[in-house]
Amino acid sequence: MNEHKVDVLLVGSGVMSATLASLLAELDSSLNIMMVERLPEVAAESTNAWNNAGTGHAGYCELNYTPVNAAGKVEINRALAINASFEVSLQFWSYLVEKNALPAPRNFINPTPHLSFVWGDADADFLRKRFEQLQAHHLFQDMEFSDDAAILKQWMPLIMQQRDAGQKVAATRVSYGSDIDFGALTRSLIQTLQTKNNFKLNLNTEVTGLKQSRNGRWHVQLKDRSNKTKTKIDAGFVFLGAGGGALKLLQKSGIPESHGYGGFPVSGQWLVCNKPEIVQQHNSKVYGKAALGAPPMSVPHLDTRIINGKPALLFGPYAGFTTKFLKQGSYQDLFKSVTRKNLNAMLGAGRHNIDLTRYLIGEALQSHKSRVATLRQFFPQAAESDWHLENAGKRVQIIKNCDVKGGKLEFGTEIVASADGSLAALLGASPGASVSVQAMIDVIERCFKTQLKNESWQQKLKTLVPSYGQSLIEDASLLQKVRARTLKTLQLKDNI
Repeated sequence: MNEHKVDVLLVGSGVMSATLASLLAELDSSLNIMMVERLPEVAAESTNAWNNAGTGHAGYCELNYTPVNAAGKVEINRALAINASFEVSLQFWSYLVEKNALPAPRNFINPTPHLSFVWGDADADFLRKRFEQLQAHHLFQDMEFSDDAAILKQWMPLIMQQRDAGQKVAATRVSYGSDIDFGALTRSLIQTLQTKNNFKLNLNTEVTGLKQSRNGRWHVQLKDRSNKTKTKIDAGFVFLGAGGGALKLLQKSGIPESHGYGGFPVSGQWLVCNKPEIVQQHNSKVYGKAALGAPPMSVPHLDTRIINGKPALLFGPYAGFTTKFLKQGSYQDLFKSVTRKNLNAMLGAGRHNIDLTRYLIGEALQSHKSRVATLRQFFPQAAESDWHLENAGKRVQIIKNCDVKGGKLEFGTEIVASADGSLAALLGASPGASVSVQAMIDVIERCFKTQLKNESWQQKLKTLVPSYGQSLIEDASLLQKVRARTLKTLQLKDNI
C-alpha cells in the first residue's frame, strides 16, 4: 500500500475544508496539506449553489434568529453573533480579493437586499419590536422598517403586486445584503490552493479507515473509487468537513468526544423560476415566518439567485424526510449511524420529535399545486406553469445527549474536536457556509494552540481578518472601519 505523510488532511471539498485550507496556507506556507473528496468534482454537495439558499446569513432577514422569550421580549443575541461572524467571512474574502487569490467579487457574491416580510397585526407588531431592538445596535443600524404599502412596493414590487389592500403587511430591509454562490467561491479557493506546491487534491477518493497511533498522529486509509487503489496517509491533523458524511467519519475516529452524537437528516426542495420578465421584477431575498411546527431551516423565502452570472428566482425551502446523509449518499446512512454510544440520544430525540417527522413527511408528499399555493402568500400572481421543482442538498441536524430528554435535536453548527487537537469535525447546518471563516478560525484556535502562541501567526491572522481578537459586537468604531472596507472591496454598496 502506498504511504504518504502530510501535516494536514482535509476530508471533503466543501466551503469549510476549502476555507480551513486557505487560512492555514496563509498562516504557514510550509504546511503540507492534502484534501480528499469522494466525488469526481469539488463543492458538489451542500456547497453546490443550487443545494443551498445562497443567502449570506447575517441575521438581517432570518426571523428564527430572533425568537420571542417567555416574557414577550425579542431576543437578539443570536442575530448579533451571526452578524459579527458573517463580517469575519467578508473580511477574509476581501483580503483574498485584494491579493487576487479570489476573482472579481461578481463571480461569487452579488449585492441583494435582505428583507423580512410579514402579514397580519400580530406579526407586524412582532416585526416592529424586532426592528427596534436590532436597529438600536450598531451592527444593525442601517436596517429600515416600513408598513407603508407605497414604500413596500418600491422594496419588493413582485410581492406587493395585486396584493389585498386590506391586508396588514410590514417589512424590514438592509440594502447591502448579498447573494453568494458558495460553489463558485469554493472552487476559486481550491483553484488558488492548487497553485501551491505543497497542496494536493485527490478526487474520487474516500476514507475507509481512520485510527490514531500512539504518537498522536492519524493513520488514514484511502481508496480511489475509480481504480480501487488504496493509499495510507500519516497525518498530523485531520479535519472532517464532509457535510453529511462527517458524522460517520467522526464515529470511525473513536475519539471520546464523538460519543453521544447522532444525526437527523432533512431533505429540501425549491421552486425555481427562470422567466426573465418575472425574474427582473425581484431583486432581494425576502424571508417570512416559519409555519407552526416547522423546523427553523424551513423558513419560507423568495430569493434572487445569481449562479454562473444568470439570475433566477427561488422559493422555499420545502423540507422533507430522508434517511440519506448526503445527496449522493445511501438510504442506509441514518440506520448505519446508530451505535450503542448514541442509541439513547437517538431514541430520546426521536420520541420528542414525532410531530416534526410527521411534518417533514407531509412536506415531501405535497403536490405542485400545494407548493405554489404557499408561494402565493409571497407572490400572489404566481402561476404554476412558471415554476419548476429542484432538489436541494441534504442537511444532517445534530442530535446530542440530554439529561432530561435522553437526547435533543439541535439546529445549528458545532465543532467537535479531540482533546489533543489532532482531529476536528464540523457537524450541523445553518448558518453554515456564511460563517465558515469564523468557524474555521475556531478550529485553528482549538487545534493549533502551540502555533497560535507564535507572534507571526497572531499578526498574520490580524492581516487576514483585521477584527481578529476584538469584538465587533462591542466595538462600534471597529465595525464601521471594517464594514466600510468590505462593502467597498466586495462591491456590495455603491456609495462607500
